[in-house]
This record gives sequence, C-alpha cells and structure tokens, in this order.
Amino acid sequence: FTWPALATALYNLGIVVAAPVLAPRIGITSLVVGILLGAASQFLVIGWDLRRIGLTLRATIQWRHPALKRIFYLYLPIAAGLAVALFQVGLDRRLASGTVEKSIAWMRFATTLQQLPLGLISVAISLAALPRLSQYFASGDDLAYRQTLGRGLRMVLLLILPATVLLGLLGEPIARLIFGSSKLTPYDMAQVVASLQIYLIGMIFAAIDFPLNYAFYARHNTLLPALVGVGSVLCYIVVALALLPSLSYLGLVWADTAKQASHAITMLVLLYWQIGRLGANVGKGLVQMGIAATFMAVVILALQFSMGGGWPENQWSSVLQLAVMGGSGMVAYLATLHAFQLPEIMLIRSHLRTRLGM
Repeated sequence: FTWPALATALYNLGIVVAAPVLAPRIGITSLVVGILLGAASQFLVIGWDLRRIGLTLRATIQWRHPALKRIFYLYLPIAAGLAVALFQVGLDRRLASGTVEKSIAWMRFATTLQQLPLGLISVAISLAALPRLSQYFASGDDLAYRQTLGRGLRMVLLLILPATVLLGLLGEPIARLIFGSSKLTPYDMAQVVASLQIYLIGMIFAAIDFPLNYAFYARHNTLLPALVGVGSVLCYIVVALALLPSLSYLGLVWADTAKQASHAITMLVLLYWQIGRLGANVGKGLVQMGIAATFMAVVILALQFSMGGGWPENQWSSVLQLAVMGGSGMVAYLATLHAFQLPEIMLIRSHLRTRLGM
C-alpha cells in the first residue's frame, strides 16, 4: 500500500503546486494543468511499482477476454449506484436552495468536517482489508473471512468513536482551525455546528458501511450494495420531504443521516444472512468502546464547564482548546480502553514497547 498511497498524494500535490505557481500566468487553467500533472505522476508511480514486483502493463485489444467481461458485469451495478448517488446529491442541493440563504454553504462545511475522518479511517481500513477478504473468500476460508472483517470493523469503531466525540463537542474550534475565522461569522459557525452534530450520527453508520460494502465486493457481489444504495436514497427522499417544511435545511441533514443509517443497517443484516455472525467479538468491543467514548465526552464537557466560555475567536485559541480538552479526552478514552484490556490497545502498547526497547 505504500506506493499507491504515495501516488495518491502526488496527484493532490500536482494540484497544490501548479495552482499557485501557474495561476498568475494562466489563471484558472492552472488547476487543469495541476490535475493533468498529478494524474500523470500517479500513473507513473503505480506503473513503476507494478514493474518492480514483476507485473508489466501492456496495451492489448481483446474485447472478448473473459476477465474483461467479468469486470464489466461487476462494474455495471456500481456505475448505476453512482448515478443514483449523484442524483441524490443534486436533489439535496435543489431542495436546500429553496430554504434559507447560505444553507448550502453551511451543509458543505459540515459535510467536509465529517468526511475527513471517514476518508482517513474507514476508507483506508476498508481498502487495507479488501485483499485479505478477497483471498479468504476465494479459498473458502469463511472463519478467516469473518475474523478479518470483524477486526476491520473493530478498528474502524476504535478510531471513529473518539473522532465523533471530538467533532461533536469541539466542532467549533475544529471548524475555525480548518476553515479560518474569516470565512464564518458567529451565526454561520452556529449553523455549521448544528448541521455537523446531526451529520455525526450518520457518520458512525457510514464508517461501518464502508467495510460492509467492501466485504460484498470481496465476494464478487456488487449488485446488492447498489440495490441497497437505491433503497437508501428512497429513504432520504421520504424523510427529506417529511421534515423539510418544519426543519428547513436541517430536515435535509436528518434525511442524509437516515440514508446512512438505513444503508448500513440493511448491509449488516444482509451480510449476517450470508455469512452468519462476525468474528473478533465486535459486539463486546463496541460496548467497551462506547463506554470509553462516553467517559471521554464527560471529561471534555467537565473541562468546558470549568474553563468557561469566552474563548477568543482565532486559530491559536482553537489549537489550545483542542490540545487541552481534546488531549485530555483522548487520554481518558485510551485509559478506559486500557483498563478493559482491549486487544487493539494492548497490541499498540506492545508494538510501542518493542520499538522503544522497553
């Protein structure tokens, strides 16, 4: 995963470098150039990595190749699902445009905040687990398949729960740190935080949904996730139309949360129907992590109450709040899990002691 990850970073780096360097000369076209440079860099790095491990890419035209036909049939449901998802995004924007001014911007800021941990945690872990899941499914090792999926879900929950607490209780300083104080007025900030706190409920469901989707992909089943996606969009439409008149744009946020929850729950039920119970004691781990996350929230709330409000609205103040309150909360979270002797925490502790020579 090292070189593919680096290739993705180079793609983003191409945009970051080209935009400021070329913008004074060619304007907005600099972004297009950045995308081309980034994509070319990404392709070259991945191509070199494939050659390094003995795989050579060659251009061939074999339209009747069985593998190509298999890829096409597996891709069709994914493409249809993406089309439905794009329709839902467009509908969401259309409905939001009929509510209060700036609602689309508030929802976009809040969505960005909750997508950061999803990408860094859930998507990354799901991608890392996919090769093993595919291998165990191909070899018919159902026990190893369930254990790998269970461990992946546990790791996602271990990281996404404290991220949810931090965003829920310290959303304002985090938003100020990421977006800057100049972009959001106090009223804007309040609306972004209100949206974020609703989105976070759906974020937990979305976090576990990624490994579940990849678990079906590993079983060469792309149709069921796509059908569930269509059903979840229908759920969004029903909830959005029901809540929009009374809750305005927040009704759309609740509808998106309902969409995420319905998709994850349905996927979990379907997976249980296909493979039975998950391995790695996911339920027990969830309870322990939930208790630790609750204690973390209590610690942060206690610090907020004792330190009072009136913090300056600048980035240094945001850094200080995150360091003191967020840091104390994370210590409480990890200490609680250590008291439970959670296997993941004990493994991390063992690795650290080995690295430090203790």
